[in-house]
Amino acid sequence: MKRLKLSTIARQRHFVSPQRSILPLITPNSNLTNRPFTTTNPITQSTTTTATDPTEPAPQAQSPIQPPTPTTATTTAKNANKTLHHTIATQTGLYSTLHYSPGSPFFLPHGTRIFNRLVEFLRAQYALYGYQEVLTPTIYNDELWEKSGHLENFRDDMFKVFSGKKSRGVEGEGEEAEGMYSLKPMNCPGHCLLYKVKGHTYADLPLRFAEFAPLHRDEIRSALTGLTRVRRFHQDDAHIFCRRDQISAEISSTLSMLETVYSVFGLSNYKFVLSTRPEKYMGTLSDWDKAEEALKGSLDATGRKWTVNEGDGAFYGPKIDVILVDYQGKEHQTATVQLDFQLPQKFELSYDGPGGEGEGIKETPVIIHRAIFGSLERFMALLIEKFEKRWPFWMSPRQVKVIPVTHQTPEIMEFAKKTRDVLAGVETGGKRQVMGKRTFFVDLESRNLGLNKAIREAKSAGYNVIVVVGHSEVGSGEVGWDVWEGGKYVKKEAEGLEEVYRKLVQMEAEYQ
Repeated sequence: MKRLKLSTIARQRHFVSPQRSILPLITPNSNLTNRPFTTTNPITQSTTTTATDPTEPAPQAQSPIQPPTPTTATTTAKNANKTLHHTIATQTGLYSTLHYSPGSPFFLPHGTRIFNRLVEFLRAQYALYGYQEVLTPTIYNDELWEKSGHLENFRDDMFKVFSGKKSRGVEGEGEEAEGMYSLKPMNCPGHCLLYKVKGHTYADLPLRFAEFAPLHRDEIRSALTGLTRVRRFHQDDAHIFCRRDQISAEISSTLSMLETVYSVFGLSNYKFVLSTRPEKYMGTLSDWDKAEEALKGSLDATGRKWTVNEGDGAFYGPKIDVILVDYQGKEHQTATVQLDFQLPQKFELSYDGPGGEGEGIKETPVIIHRAIFGSLERFMALLIEKFEKRWPFWMSPRQVKVIPVTHQTPEIMEFAKKTRDVLAGVETGGKRQVMGKRTFFVDLESRNLGLNKAIREAKSAGYNVIVVVGHSEVGSGEVGWDVWEGGKYVKKEAEGLEEVYRKLVQMEAEYQ
């Protein structure tokens, strides 16, 4: 795989602001647990870190929120970019970065657990909001990118793919004979191809395709910062193919889904920004006016304040961006909702109107591009800074720790192992695990540290539930458990293992 050399213009547009935040170094061991996000900047000048738009062919510099006056700081910009989430993640064993693949994080088991929980959580919401998950290729012939307009507008940010095999045809023919290929920077062209696999009628719409595929975009190496700026990332990407009379309802439904999702993570202080028609645009003024009015109406219906970023819409349509501010005071675009009238025309998408198939009435759908998390890596970075090592139980990589009072008594060790398996939801004694049964991350303390030290280490590591097993537990078959609640460990009464497991299932179901 060969990386394209970025042009000077491409290099400039990657940076949203000419100034970077200069922040004091804050150690992860500070009292930063469960910090709230804010929409004001108490530390320094905020710099919007825009998640290169999930569907926009040409990223544009934007500054939707006026930053406060900067304060004096002492560390370098490079350190400031990675201070919190990168350092916390390193100390808690979530992910690593290696020079073999710059900008592509290597997720360790605990980080992968969090990542997968995010995906599982959103999949559950997809069932509620009527999305169908799909899978599309990672590599496409450049014929597709030329058709979609990405070669014209996004070429400098795409990775080219070269095959080591030569064509077996005419001597001297190579890659050029078979066509050039690129890694996909976004999913929308692939979803348009899926739409065209079969015909659709007006009754089939809206059609909602969702995908968590990895995407690749060629960021400047010096701009790579932990999980907030990466080259390989995942989006909770979705494209809604709908009729024009369905636009307002679909936008409102998407914003309602966003509010529901963000409330689970305690993210209430986000801002909406409406980006309107740019100087260079495609389509008619009438289309643009209708699209902007639809977005405005949906924003008003949320009851939240929103601002306008004049002229910063994509060339194919206006969009709503969601802005969060991290603990360092830097702004990040996470979610986005975009209206697209142009891609359906480029791909000649259509559906049969009310007259029915064969009546010659063909209509062109509209595409709503939307992402709730945006980049899962970036969203995860914000959560790392918010929760540090005290994750909510339902998404914690360290949910339960079982600690035997001694490793010298076989009966205690045997019951401790049984406790681990039951609370983990593991079907012991069989060859297959039942699909659909909830499982949890339960660790058994295998080191002979001594009881007090083992408990201290488990609490320091951030386990949500700690279970101590001794002679009395073996005799009664019941265990007491300490649960992290309200900033401290709370002791629960002893119960049978199956009952404790059911309590864990309830905690997860309620997103505790």
